[in-house]
Amino acid sequence: MKSDRLLSILLLLQTRGRVTATELAERLDVSVRTIYRDIESLSTAGVPVYAERGRHGGLALLPGFRTDVTGLTADEARALFVLASRSAHADLGLDGALGSALRKVMAALPAPHRPAAEATSRRILVDPVRWLTGPPAEVRLDELNAAVFADRRLRLRYRHGGESEPKTYTVDPYGLVAKAGVWYLVADRRARPQLFRADRVAAVKVTEEPVRHRAGVELADAWEVLRRQVERRPAEFRVTVAVRRARLGMFLRLLGHQVAGPPSDGDPATVELLLQEGRAARQLLSFGPDVEVLRPESVREDLAGVARRTAELYGGGGGRA
Repeated sequence: MKSDRLLSILLLLQTRGRVTATELAERLDVSVRTIYRDIESLSTAGVPVYAERGRHGGLALLPGFRTDVTGLTADEARALFVLASRSAHADLGLDGALGSALRKVMAALPAPHRPAAEATSRRILVDPVRWLTGPPAEVRLDELNAAVFADRRLRLRYRHGGESEPKTYTVDPYGLVAKAGVWYLVADRRARPQLFRADRVAAVKVTEEPVRHRAGVELADAWEVLRRQVERRPAEFRVTVAVRRARLGMFLRLLGHQVAGPPSDGDPATVELLLQEGRAARQLLSFGPDVEVLRPESVREDLAGVARRTAELYGGGGGRA
């Protein structure tokens, strides 16, 4: 609707300072001609908006002009108060600021929208952290958070999974991403995007060199490329297992992201798993006799060997002490 678009233009100009008509048209999915007609409508309504010509020109509001109109609909107000778990804000030191900001937004809401917004904040909670993830590892998030805002290249001491000694990398940071309760630094290394788990960063140093981002690439763009790379990693092994029906629910909760299709009927249920490598099937030993690998034979032999060595370790009557 035109009224919503006019308000969007007003708020964009108020927050951005100066915006080109082309950028407004792209953001609002209309033509540049429509934007200029909307600007004329705003001027007629008394909004002091003007155009600056030239290479660095654009549309802007007169200095000092502000509007207190929030323009929020009832659903938009409710959406703001669907609170995520404050763990992410606490990690960044912003949990207090979040509460303060929400109180200010509540005060600015039109009176008819406040009861619904309050009810939403009490009845909807989003917790992004997965179950049974164990105690959180120490994370140098305060240092990383300050570093990514410095617009300088970073020198990281980073420990890869399975390695005890950290390696040194010089990277160009885009920002931080929280994925299922795990923080990642998204950065370019040698002009290619790369993920660094924040809990594996042993040390971070801000250099004097300005950051070197690829032209036109923002954090969301780099993250999308990396996310797709992770999700499209080919599964090297298809493993068929038999799961006792009594444990099937727990099995699917823990390994559902690796299940290739629906379980069969009957007890036990037959389930197809897609794994990155055969050794990954060793996690199934935690289910004991409730889960049996049916095929391939190579995985059965590997699990039998691990079980045999474990039995020998614990079957000697006493520990190593």
